[in-house]
Amino acid sequence: MPIVVYGLNNCDTCKKARKWLTSKGIVHHFVDYREHPIPAEALKAWAAQIGFPAMINKASTTWKNLPPNRKNPGSDPEYVLLLREYPTLLKRPFLDRDGELLLGFTHGTYEKAFGNV
Repeated sequence: MPIVVYGLNNCDTCKKARKWLTSKGIVHHFVDYREHPIPAEALKAWAAQIGFPAMINKASTTWKNLPPNRKNPGSDPEYVLLLREYPTLLKRPFLDRDGELLLGFTHGTYEKAFGNV
């Protein structure tokens, strides 16, 4: 199963993650989730593993500009609607390796996840 990196084309952290993977010879596929929205079922599957709150980028400008009543989704369907309406709220990059999820990017995190490649 291929490694899929979800993020935004113009995100510097996503670029760093992709560059790191490429430099290590790790084949991956990139999906810009603004251009190709994440299906609701995938969001639910990820949330089952790590929880919706962990998936939200609360440091983003989008989050800061959300109306207060949208910042506390009361149910999984509300989280799905929020992330589908505002895809930039999803932390990035979001790497899926055969169901193992990595959020964000640091050299240390990726080195630990991929070992000495």
